Amino acid sequence: MAGHFEPLPGGGAAAPLDEVEISILRSLAVQLMELIGPGEEPAEGADPLAALFTDGPSEPPSDPALARLFPNAYGGPDEVPDDATHAAAAEFRRYTENDLRARKREDALAVVRALDSLGPVGGGEDGAVDGAVLRLKPDESRQWLGALNDLRLAIGTRLEVTDEDESGELLRLPDSDPRKPMVMAYLWLGGLQESLIETLMA
Repeated sequence: MAGHFEPLPGGGAAAPLDEVEISILRSLAVQLMELIGPGEEPAEGADPLAALFTDGPSEPPSDPALARLFPNAYGGPDEVPDDATHAAAAEFRRYTENDLRARKREDALAVVRALDSLGPVGGGEDGAVDGAVLRLKPDESRQWLGALNDLRLAIGTRLEVTDEDESGELLRLPDSDPRKPMVMAYLWLGGLQESLIETLMA
């Protein structure tokens, strides 16, 4: 898996993807949407403006991956907050988490839609797997960047990756280790994310 992004004339980014890469990216994006959840649908006949002022949760999620995606606004992850910090974090979460969840779902959905727009990917006459070139507009590129970051955060949490971990240590896992496919996906997504950042900054 060696796909990476290149800048497009006039803005945006493009990356060649093969059938396996497309399938993995789509599956991961769908799983991310499932992790984040469907969100609160307004009741039939409800005032749509009222939904904008619906309170969100006041406590962080119990799932470690979700807690990484929706961290407290105040205090570090290992810090035990005092009463004032806890109250401030709860208040901030109550008024921001629903919007943040909606944006993260939209980012993941943008990945799925872009991949689906590539159409079916088939094999060549010699049996080789054909690929497709993903082309993203600037606003789609920013959504992809958000989704790739969220995927790496979620997978890194599942793998218990810390800031001190070296990718070399992850690469040295034996093929028999059940974490190896997830590690390879984590590192590959990192390469995609880095090339997309460089493309957007070019």
